[in-house]
Parts: sequence; C-alpha cells; structure tokens
Amino acid sequence: MFTHRCARREDVPSLKDLMTSAIRELQKAFLSPEQVEASFDVMGLDTQLIDDGTYFIVEEDGVIAGCGGWSRRATLFGGDHSAGRSAALLDPAKDAARVRAMYTNPSFARRGVGRLILALCETAAAAEGFARVELAGTMAGVPLYRACGYRDIEAFEAETRAGIRIPLIRMGKAIGSAAERGGLFKP
Repeated sequence: MFTHRCARREDVPSLKDLMTSAIRELQKAFLSPEQVEASFDVMGLDTQLIDDGTYFIVEEDGVIAGCGGWSRRATLFGGDHSAGRSAALLDPAKDAARVRAMYTNPSFARRGVGRLILALCETAAAAEGFARVELAGTMAGVPLYRACGYRDIEAFEAETRAGIRIPLIRMGKAIGSAAERGGLFKP
C-alpha cells in the first residue's frame, strides 16, 4: 500500500540516490550508454520544488517508491545544476503548470507509482487554478504519460555540456475544469 507526502530538504540525499538508479536503470532501454550517463547533466532534482511544497514522495513501508512534483514556475525540466532555469511564476489563467522531476525506484516500476504522482500533481495544480499541465517526457516516461492522457506537443533534444543530445518530448494535458468540460489540450 502506497502512502505519499511532500518532500523535505532532509530527503534530498535519498532522492538523489533514487534518481541516479532510476536514470541508470530505466533509461538504458531507450538511450545509448553515453546518453544515459550524459542525462545527469540535464536531469535531476530541482530543490525549488521542495521549497515550494510541490514535490511528492511515494513510499511503501518506509521505502521511497518514487518521487515527482509540479511547479508554478517557468522551468520545464532540469535539476539545480541545469542551465536555463527560470523561477518566474506562471499565470494560471494563461500558462500551463509544469510536471517535473518524476522518478520511479526501479524496484517499483510498473506498479502505479507514476500514475499516483501524476494524479497528485494534476490535482494540486488544478486546485491553484491551472487548467493545463506540461512536462518534458523522457523516452522511458513517454508511454506512461500517453497512457495518462498527455499529448505530444513537440519532440526536442537537450544538449549536454559534452555535446551529447538527449531526446525528450514536450507533452501536455488539460486538467481541472477544462478536462471536466472535455477540453482538448492546446499549447
């Protein structure tokens, strides 16, 4: 039985360990070994999400099964170390909230952890007035996001400091009242 809570700063070392194993294990079926290692340049934990109270941990019997959050800030993806981040606040009336930094402990893959985190994020973002959410899906995450109603907006590549390109897909979904009205996601 899964439980969830908001992450705290003292969780950071455990979250970083989980992210490392998730990237190394779950991405290897989709990326070359060089791309997997280079992914650490563009993926990781953004502690702003923890400070904002929008980053969730899902646990089972005290073991972190997964983590992920949402943001009311402009950054679409990346960790504390990633270039191009922006803490600018989004306008719920016109902008899409961001789903960010979703990682599943490989031991818990395909057990509903990702779906639970997405539901938590979407519910919280809708409660703050957002009608849409967007995310940057890794190739390993895209099947889950599509199964949960996300639609492709655009494929792109994040380039690492070493010049290695990591494929991602910007995806979106209508939530809250727009979703209830049957509205389609419109970027």
